Amino acid sequence: MSRLVVVSNRVADPRKAAAGGLAVALGDSLNATGGLWFGWSGNVIEGGAAGEGELHVQQAGNVKLATVDLSAEDHAGYYLGYSNGVLWPVFHYRLDLARFDTGFIEAYRRVNRLFAHKLMSLLQPDDIIWIHDYHLIPMAAELRAMGCNNRIGFFLHIPLPPQQILAAIPQHEWLMRALFAYDLVGFQSENDLLHFSRYVQAEAGAVALGGNRFRAFHRTVRAGAFPIGIDVDEFAALTHAQDARDMYERMKEEYSRRKLLLGVERLDYSKGLPQRLKTFETLLKKYPENIRSATLIQIASPSREDMGTYTDLLQELESLCGATNGNFGELDWMPIRYIHRNVARKRLPGLYRVARVALVTPLRDGMNLVAKEFIAAQDPADPGVLVLSRFAGAAEQLEDALLVNPYDIDGTADTIQRALQMPLEERQARHQKLLKNIREHDVHWWRREFLNALGYEGPA
Repeated sequence: MSRLVVVSNRVADPRKAAAGGLAVALGDSLNATGGLWFGWSGNVIEGGAAGEGELHVQQAGNVKLATVDLSAEDHAGYYLGYSNGVLWPVFHYRLDLARFDTGFIEAYRRVNRLFAHKLMSLLQPDDIIWIHDYHLIPMAAELRAMGCNNRIGFFLHIPLPPQQILAAIPQHEWLMRALFAYDLVGFQSENDLLHFSRYVQAEAGAVALGGNRFRAFHRTVRAGAFPIGIDVDEFAALTHAQDARDMYERMKEEYSRRKLLLGVERLDYSKGLPQRLKTFETLLKKYPENIRSATLIQIASPSREDMGTYTDLLQELESLCGATNGNFGELDWMPIRYIHRNVARKRLPGLYRVARVALVTPLRDGMNLVAKEFIAAQDPADPGVLVLSRFAGAAEQLEDALLVNPYDIDGTADTIQRALQMPLEERQARHQKLLKNIREHDVHWWRREFLNALGYEGPA
């Protein structure tokens, strides 16, 4: 039985409940094979030498956790610079926010080389390697250069933009060529897969061999769409746990005379938060019956606040909230409750369950699991309505949500009004179909589909 080796920027202990979705998805396979999870330790060593970092190995039950420290220079260039200053904005279609500094790509290559070197010493000949996300695109190429012949898969958790946007990245050819070092490359959506197909054929001269296999640079790579899901049963159990029930009862009592609209995400320019707040203000203007009867709770958790673009976004959101509350608010009612801090995951299901409408309206998103969590948390007898951006990867699966264009402020406001007025029978029918979809394509389905496609022979 092959051992599973998972590589991601950050590593989590799969035994811990708060470890996150990737740990939930991969924990079973890692435990069954005595697997290895490798990545950055989260430690930044001031004064450390670039391209060097100490390796730490610890045992977490049956899983080995291996992490590497980064120097301050490498962290600034690899993580803040290239990963989050170039790839994140470009892959979310925001060329205007990208910072194309040649030093960033040098650090990105250097850290991927460092990680590959540290991982090579831990690999066994029959290991199956699964590398995750945009931080580590060239890692397989670095491993191959060191003689690694293992089967290696890659999954991109964020969207892949069209050819013309990708081609704006300096040295984009090198970046995309690195994907041909993998045996399997996975994307969140069919749309992302189409962008990859068009790019490699137009820019790299790849030959399409059928079955989403492409030949270029003397290698053949298979690509596919593997939309990630959630653990529906686990999230449903959270919904009925004490913390979530307490949140539900408290919010239900406090807003017994209001209809709650809810937005939950990290503070990020890809999430369309300014557009959402403007849409809610438009809703109040166009449909004044919602004044005093509808409240938007918007949670925007802190994220990358050491980067200037996020500071600007925070200030814009605070200004928009203040203007709407000032123009429409009453002594006993505020239109928007804006929360800029983390809300414990165990309390979120109760908040989802009490909401009449969830607003999941990113400008661009690889998948967006909040949409799926909202569905899992609903009371089937009286479910809320999901208003979902057509530009979220989840829109390909969740066709029974109300799909919107978040750039169309008036049109989205009209759709929200429709959601607020939707009859119970229609809400139940839509929820039933949405719940069936996320159950069939949950996080365990995602793991099995990808590992089977990679040729993994262990317990998927």
